[in-house]
Amino acid sequence: MENGRAIIIGASHAGAQLCASLRQEGWAGEILVIGDESSLPYHRPPLSKTYLSGKKSLDELLIRPLSFYEKHTITFRHARVTTINRQARTITLSDGEEIGYDKLALCLGARPRRLPVEGTELPGVHYLRDADDIEGIRAGLGNAKRVTIIGAGYIGLETAASLRTLGGVEVTVLETAERVLQRVTAEELSAFYARVHREEGVELRTGVTVAAIEGDEHVRGVRLGDGELVEADLVIVGIGVVPNTELAEAAGLSVDDGILIDSNSLTSDPDIVAAGDCASYFITRYGRQHRLESVPSAGEQAKVAAATMCGKTKAISALPWFWSDQYDLKLQIAGLNDGYDSVELRGDPDNGRSFACFYFKDGEMIAADCVNRPKEFMFARRVINERLPIDRTQLADPESSLSELMKASPADKV
Repeated sequence: MENGRAIIIGASHAGAQLCASLRQEGWAGEILVIGDESSLPYHRPPLSKTYLSGKKSLDELLIRPLSFYEKHTITFRHARVTTINRQARTITLSDGEEIGYDKLALCLGARPRRLPVEGTELPGVHYLRDADDIEGIRAGLGNAKRVTIIGAGYIGLETAASLRTLGGVEVTVLETAERVLQRVTAEELSAFYARVHREEGVELRTGVTVAAIEGDEHVRGVRLGDGELVEADLVIVGIGVVPNTELAEAAGLSVDDGILIDSNSLTSDPDIVAAGDCASYFITRYGRQHRLESVPSAGEQAKVAAATMCGKTKAISALPWFWSDQYDLKLQIAGLNDGYDSVELRGDPDNGRSFACFYFKDGEMIAADCVNRPKEFMFARRVINERLPIDRTQLADPESSLSELMKASPADKV
């Protein structure tokens, strides 16, 4: 089978890793990667940061250079796949061409969630997911004095930070929830980021609803639910993403907020794997199904998927982790904080720009948010992954030694 044709749909982070890992795992046959962008796979997290600011070009963001793919005889094709025929093991492109496969990988990613109000098609209204989106935003910034961002999640706040760092524009962020990052962080972290953004000149408005985006030939403002018009020359919408599962669902694969995969990245079809933002799997550490929007997770799933396609057995096992860069702040996130019942702080989030927030459930650490605290991040990853008991009193004391805390752990001595 390793001499057949492997097709990867999606030139994403997962797709880029999967094609490379296929060769590493011994796939000697054809590898075809089909993507809907003309560019080779590139790093997406820097789009709202160094690419938006103009500090890096798209070529500098490429995950691997063209020479790598040529050396390993990996072929890229700019096209759109419309159907998968699992019985015939073929895919059909938008131009009607059919291509057969021996093994198929779905690295379909996700797309921006659309704002369900009038006016979103006006010139000057942008979403942020790929390099073309950034090009449109950068072009619009030339004539913009006021930028309004809808959504105070990580994408919205990272974009706000980049725009304020660039200078030249007033930035307003609108959020329906009562606090920024409400869906993913504790109140202490929300308050910290709200403080920092306001100190950097961002106007934050929480607890507001968007009724419409208004303008004539170009956007001129965002109408709120209470009737107020927030004037804007450019609007950026960042309210989350939707996994691209339609192709898989139409092919009869199991889907539930993502293409369902097992610990080997295998879908409900033995010849089809999936990886990345489009995939959902059961995370044993947390005892539930989850779809992770995470570059590290996409990479691990892709490596496992490549092994599976080559008839080997590997399993997804790494603790989920994430990061966010805003201003001089590097937030590193270990684990998933869903269902936490208490938090422990190390450092002062009300002053300065460095602290850690540890999440606990039933007395056990399940996640951590670490702002400019790399040692605490590495500490938390081990504690969460190995389920080590920790003295919370010592943990909260910034003068206490993390290494000593580890040494004091009974589980660590077993």
